[in-house]
This record gives sequence, structure tokens and C-alpha cells, in this order.
Amino acid sequence: MKTLQPPPHLLGSSDRTSIVTEGDGMEIIVKVDGDGQMDPGLIPNFVAPIVAGEADYTKGNRFFDLKEIHAMPPARLLGNAALSFMTKLSSGYWDVFDPTNGYTAIHSDVARYLPFKKISQRYFFETDMLFRLNILRAVVVDIPMDASYGSEVSNLKISKIVGEFFIKHIRNFIKRLFYSYYLRDVSLASIELPLGLLMLIFGISLGGYQWFESSQAGVPTPAGTVMLAAMPILMGLQLVLAFIGYDIAAIPKRPRHRKRSNETLGDLGS
Repeated sequence: MKTLQPPPHLLGSSDRTSIVTEGDGMEIIVKVDGDGQMDPGLIPNFVAPIVAGEADYTKGNRFFDLKEIHAMPPARLLGNAALSFMTKLSSGYWDVFDPTNGYTAIHSDVARYLPFKKISQRYFFETDMLFRLNILRAVVVDIPMDASYGSEVSNLKISKIVGEFFIKHIRNFIKRLFYSYYLRDVSLASIELPLGLLMLIFGISLGGYQWFESSQAGVPTPAGTVMLAAMPILMGLQLVLAFIGYDIAAIPKRPRHRKRSNETLGDLGS
């Protein structure tokens, strides 16, 4: 086991960050933030799914134990919930939560394909990692963990990063759509999303225009005109929901790396 320390600016924390690598060949890389909120004793839990061939990348999730959630500051709780939803859209991993969690592990066979020079640094690092992993079709698994919040003051200010995060999420979402649904493959979902959005925009625009015209004239809008605007809205909504359903079903399920022997699992427990 080796402990490496990257430059302090890499992950955007004022605290030191350690990267722990398992095995002589550095097959599994574990990242633990040095802010005192992460228990190193959980490393076997993060490594085990990768060794067993069930995941390429594991990350912590502080939202599994409902009792422990009460220990989390309310502002951080709400911010994490909002960031998690945006990350589901932009990364395509609809089954993961707590995207900014810095407790992670990854197999070196997958890590070598990641464009680390392109991955965002500072606070968006872990979130951007998920987007890059989805492009590689890597399997990501959440690991339950508890976080301790002592007297440490977080440098992550939601008001300062919300605009930056929103723009980067939009960028990643557009890139993922292009890579997954138009460049690498074309499916029914490739048609559902643009067609659904066009119908939604058309229906809302027509409905808004007709409502304005009727209000100015002081007469009620005819039922036929109302339905003319409502139908494309309903159809567009159905198409968008169908796309989301397809996207959720397309979450990577087959790990990219080769499964290691069961003897390694025994070594972790010893």
C-alpha cells in the first residue's frame, strides 16, 4: 500500500488529500480527503466491489443512513440534494447520489483511459469524473458511509459555485447526449428527446400567445384552440419522459476491468 499526495489545488480543498493505492501494481486507487471527515477504515468497503468485478468506480454516499443525515448541516443537505439531481442529468448515473463526495476508488484499468488533463479541478472534480466515467461506460457503485462534522469550516460556498456548476452541468449534459445518442449510437431515444422538446416549445408558445390574445380582447379562448396547444404539450411531455426512462435503463451495468481472483478479497480482510 502506498500513499501519494497530489498538489493541494487539484481537488479544491484547503486540506490535504491522500491517494491510497492497493497492491504492488497499483490496480486500485483510493482517494480520501484529508479533512478528517472520512474514515480510512472504510477503504476495504470501497475496494471490495471493484475486486469482485461488480464495479469500476466506487464513491461514498452519506445519505444511506437516515439517522446520520440529521448530523449534516441543513445548507449542505439541501445543496447536496440539488447537486445530486443535476449530476444525474449530466452524468447519466441515475442510481448514484452525493456527487461531491470525495471518498472514491477506481480500478487502474479504467483510470488509464480518463483524460485527467480535461477533468475539472477544485469542487467540480468528482462530478466531472462521473461524466467522464459514463462516456467510458464504467460501472459506478455507491458505498454507504457516515461523515463527521466537527469544527471544520467548509470552503464550498453554494452561492459562489451555483452558477459555475450549472454551466458545467449543461455542458456535460449536451456532450453526453451527443456522444451517447448521436455519435456512438442512434436509437429511438435519439428522436424522442428533440421531438419532445420541439412539441413542448410549440405548445407552450402557442398557448401563451393565444392566452395573451384572448386576455387583450376580453373573450374566452375557444376550446379547440386550447386543445391545439394542450395536445403538443402532452405529447412532448410523454416523449421527454420516454427518453428519461430509456436513459435510466441505459446506466452501465457491465464493468470494464477484469475480475480479480477471490484470494485478493481474503487479503483485504486480513
